[in-house]
Amino acid sequence: MSSYLAFRYIENPDKKFYEWGEYENKRIVENSEKIPVSNAREIGNYIEKQVEQFAGKKKGIMLSGGMDSAIVASYMPGSDAYTFRFLGGKMQQEELHRAEYYASYYNLKLHYVDISWDTVEKYLDSCMEAKCAPVHSIEPQILQTALQVKSDGIEVVFMGDGADSTFGGLDGLLSKDWTYDEFVERYTFTKPEEVLKNPVSMNYLYERYKKDENGFDVFKFLEEVYSIESANSYINAFCVANIPFCAPYLRLKMADKLDLKRVRNGESKYLIRDLMKLRYPEIEVPNKIPMPRPVDEYFKNWKGPKRPEFRDDIDMNKYTGNQKWQMYCLERFLNNYDCRS
Repeated sequence: MSSYLAFRYIENPDKKFYEWGEYENKRIVENSEKIPVSNAREIGNYIEKQVEQFAGKKKGIMLSGGMDSAIVASYMPGSDAYTFRFLGGKMQQEELHRAEYYASYYNLKLHYVDISWDTVEKYLDSCMEAKCAPVHSIEPQILQTALQVKSDGIEVVFMGDGADSTFGGLDGLLSKDWTYDEFVERYTFTKPEEVLKNPVSMNYLYERYKKDENGFDVFKFLEEVYSIESANSYINAFCVANIPFCAPYLRLKMADKLDLKRVRNGESKYLIRDLMKLRYPEIEVPNKIPMPRPVDEYFKNWKGPKRPEFRDDIDMNKYTGNQKWQMYCLERFLNNYDCRS
């Protein structure tokens, strides 16, 4: 429970919630097997080769308003594209317009995936049962998309996940040289000690990346911790839907050391930006937009968890929608576990 709250996944492979459920952190490819790339054209060449591997198959792309998926989509002209639309299209209008533009630019057939609380109710338990753990807030909507794609006859789904961690897109985490204490405070999603009656300290994981007297190895942490948490949300949902997917960026690594100066001066993912300019020369490179999910709307009136594992004095007003999601999801998972017991 503490690991899920702090990191959004179960870090220790020897831990599991119940004896008949095996939790596993999966990798698409080991870091040692990733292909080094030095410039935008090499990234583009690799994406093109990945698409060519599925020649003859009906392909789809999860298309957002950001540049990562837009670039992948540019190598798939004529394919089907799937874009999240939240709460009847009332959220993320700019993102929707961008996705529509990208689809028109490369003659993609655009489909909307309408996301609401019904998505959570319909797909959350399946995601948790497959993972044997509570899940990230994006997983039910990814599963809904995967099932919609499958019903349309798509045989393989492409997506743009992985560019942030591979090419310096996490500019908030790369914005400075963090001390150990600063990074622990910055990264921890929900502090277990604020939520659970019997929390377990997660410092042992952070301490693996401590350097010097009080420094922190952010790059190694992102490679070994963040990348697993991020990728497994997609892996789990697509496995539940039983449809193949391809994430080209997750198979790449930078041949040269990341230029932190460029990232900190506003050029996050500068190689990806260069490729965006090549693929969409007429438009300005868009700012980063995180994958939206209307958790603030979902939980604005939620009173908090009631199970005995949770503290009785949680001040729900201090937490974001994503943090409330974690508490809700953990409680729902535990309720399901009790039913199975």
